[in-house]
Amino acid sequence: MQQRHLQMIALAGTLGTGLFLGSGKAIQHAGPAGSLIAYCLIGSVVWGMIQSLAEMMCYAPISGGYIHYAERWLHPSAGFALGWMQWYSGVITLPTEIVSASIIIGFWDIDPVINDIPRSHLIAYITVLAVVCCLINFFGVRWFGEAEFVFAIIKILLILGLILAGLVVDLGGGPNHDRIGFRYWKNPGAFAPYPVGGSVGKFTGWFTTLLQAAFSFGGVESLAMACAEVQNPRHNVRKAARLLFYRILFFYVCGILIVGMLVPYNDSDLLNSTGDGAAASPFVIAFNRAGIKALPSIINAGVLSSAFSAADSGLYSTSRMLYGLALRGQAPRIFAKTLKNGLPIVALSFSTLFVLLSYMSLSDGAQTVLNWLSNLTSIATFICWCTICVTFLRFKAGCEAHGISRKDSKYFYNRFQPLPAYWAIFWCIVVVLFNGYQVFINGMWSTSDFFIAYINIPIVILLFVGHWVFTGRKRFPRAGELDMFSNIPGPEVDVDPNPATTKIGKFFRRVL
Repeated sequence: MQQRHLQMIALAGTLGTGLFLGSGKAIQHAGPAGSLIAYCLIGSVVWGMIQSLAEMMCYAPISGGYIHYAERWLHPSAGFALGWMQWYSGVITLPTEIVSASIIIGFWDIDPVINDIPRSHLIAYITVLAVVCCLINFFGVRWFGEAEFVFAIIKILLILGLILAGLVVDLGGGPNHDRIGFRYWKNPGAFAPYPVGGSVGKFTGWFTTLLQAAFSFGGVESLAMACAEVQNPRHNVRKAARLLFYRILFFYVCGILIVGMLVPYNDSDLLNSTGDGAAASPFVIAFNRAGIKALPSIINAGVLSSAFSAADSGLYSTSRMLYGLALRGQAPRIFAKTLKNGLPIVALSFSTLFVLLSYMSLSDGAQTVLNWLSNLTSIATFICWCTICVTFLRFKAGCEAHGISRKDSKYFYNRFQPLPAYWAIFWCIVVVLFNGYQVFINGMWSTSDFFIAYINIPIVILLFVGHWVFTGRKRFPRAGELDMFSNIPGPEVDVDPNPATTKIGKFFRRVL
């Protein structure tokens, strides 16, 4: 991949349905102020995690990304457990993204007789989307990079357009000239009670929205999977990590702020939304109220590109995870086989098979199972982020023990570390431990919800302990025993194959 590919993936790679559609659920559960605080908090957690990950990526831009770092600098069993948990989460999420994209296409293809998408059409949409997604990945990383570059441009234009249009409508610039301002922050209020009433409900509503916010940011850590396949990796990783701050500020924080100004948390259309297509977007609800009728189709097209992009990048990431596990002997060696151009053909082919689970959506019973499996992955993001930050603390200790000065790095160094890492670890642990709080409220017990909320914890523990037992029960290495030198690319990879030659080109290379 080239510089522009990685920068666009960093800027808008995971910008998608979590923000375009899921922001409505955030407003419904927490209110405008509660959701804004939740997105800001999770944004700070993501920033802390990326600061930790980027420093390790710039030190060692190698295949396997954060899974390899956990195996190398934390414990081999930690890398094994994290790798298989993330691979499982990815391949289960993949068919749900394909199905989501198919349903979004159905926005333009509703049969008025059955008031739904014709079954044969849905099969065709799933098939076409799955085939195109697979072909993009089989054509190689260059095609993947170009596809994600185009999708990123579409998503950036969409979110910028929605923020600007939302601001215009809020200030009374719509056809109905109704100036909304911060009206809904006063009535019905800035915080929504959920799932119980009163002040306690307002707090729990805010806490619930932390998970929704994390879903919007989920996948940002996959940047590490591409670092070994990009030109001039250390330079480009540094710029990609810096871009993330502006992405959080302008796209997520500004986006959720505008949403909270446009729609009240008790809006009937918001409460009755199924969440499947453009109609679930609070932007669409607000623009329809303002008399702007053409926007739903435009938003639906943008959301379609987001859902397909999520499937495309998900297949890329999971195939590289499996390939990295095989390289380190934590998966069957056959998955380490590559073509002459470096494409992990066996790992990609095996991960592709899980796209077939998309057809489970055609059966009611199978769809329930697929949804249940997908919900199991919801908390895996926080476990992953926490592990990355703990790995960074061990990396930092290893550098100190070996006399490596992190301050001397010309690529990436954060003078506030390890505070960002500790901040991210704290909030990840809080959310993992208390995400299933609703089942403990009197009268709200649900065995399935409890299972979904906490099953990932014993799964990760079993993976770790199982690998630890079968590989000789190795102890955690001391800082001085950590491998800080072997097979780490030297300065020979830090070369720009296409240096800018004009003043304009040099300017954009510096700022992007």
